[in-house]
Amino acid sequence: MRNAARWATILGLTATAVSGPLAPTALAAPDSATASLHAPSALVLAVGRGDSAATVTPERAVTLTCAPRPAGTHPDPARACAALRGVDGDPGALSADSDVLCTKEYAPVVVTVEGVWQGRRVSYERTFANECVKNAHGTGVFAF
Repeated sequence: MRNAARWATILGLTATAVSGPLAPTALAAPDSATASLHAPSALVLAVGRGDSAATVTPERAVTLTCAPRPAGTHPDPARACAALRGVDGDPGALSADSDVLCTKEYAPVVVTVEGVWQGRRVSYERTFANECVKNAHGTGVFAF
């Protein structure tokens, strides 16, 4: 039952994130026609404590819309979108900040990313050793 609730939450947030950027585009004034030329880039990022998304209930979730402009409930959407643009929307290609030092404590956290990037479906899951490692990874994309 926990998995069903987890997926219902993620799918609901994904639908909101994806349909939100589409609605204003359809009603856009002629002077903002360039905004409608971009394929949607809207993601839902979730985090929970544990080893696998299959057994973890998300503790926090944020939305991140990158096209036509950075927005969402992510604490720093402009920085997160810039990092994702640098890897063509592939969260798996994000690297860790080598200047951040983290303890070797093992307190696993799972991050999931669901949504679309420039019209392509994105589905990503990764387990980090602890919260510090998660926050240091991806130039702030996972720091929420």
